[in-house]
Amino acid sequence: MLPTTFPDRSQVARMTARMLLDIRAVHFRPDEPFTFASGLRAPTYIDCRKLISHPRIRAALMDFLTARVLEDAGFEAFDNVAGGETAGIPFAALVAERLSLPMSYVRKKPKGYGRNARIEGEMTPGQRVLLVEDLTTDGGSKLSFVDAIRDTGAECAHTAVIFHYGIFPDTEPKLAAHGVRLHALCTWADVLAEARRAGDFDAPTLDAVADFLRAPHDWAPA
Repeated sequence: MLPTTFPDRSQVARMTARMLLDIRAVHFRPDEPFTFASGLRAPTYIDCRKLISHPRIRAALMDFLTARVLEDAGFEAFDNVAGGETAGIPFAALVAERLSLPMSYVRKKPKGYGRNARIEGEMTPGQRVLLVEDLTTDGGSKLSFVDAIRDTGAECAHTAVIFHYGIFPDTEPKLAAHGVRLHALCTWADVLAEARRAGDFDAPTLDAVADFLRAPHDWAPA
């Protein structure tokens, strides 16, 4: 069903953070840092894939995300919804259902046999495509997916995610320079604020996370 209400953005950010904390999708571990694919070490990790196993939370967040896109881009802005392989696929399907639009998905690379396709499903030249993913860190993977969509002759000027790290200042400018606008429900700052408010983690852990969020490239575990 198409959402027709547009809740306050700060309330959506807090509620999204609360839901992610409630299902233990958020991990804060300053004593045993996580290592990103880039090599960056961090006391934070988030697993948005867990959302697909929680139907009430999943439904609420997809309503929020669909409403955000409609509010920011317009009710008649898209002809197709594409999910990024693999985490974006279920969320793209749920958003497409709400928008009553066709759904497709984008592979990270050609599959290497058959049609050697990166796009699965039907996408045609001139279609305006919304790219949906679970999250974005620095926006790099979004550019690859957008380019694959554009290679079909379709247009892609918007990407929607549940979670945006919000700690790398060049993310949105990088996407904007590529002609893409980012729509997101919450960031690490929102999660940290909600975790402090509700006491989900002890104060030293939250302080270490705050240090990382202020300067992610300079942070190192004691």
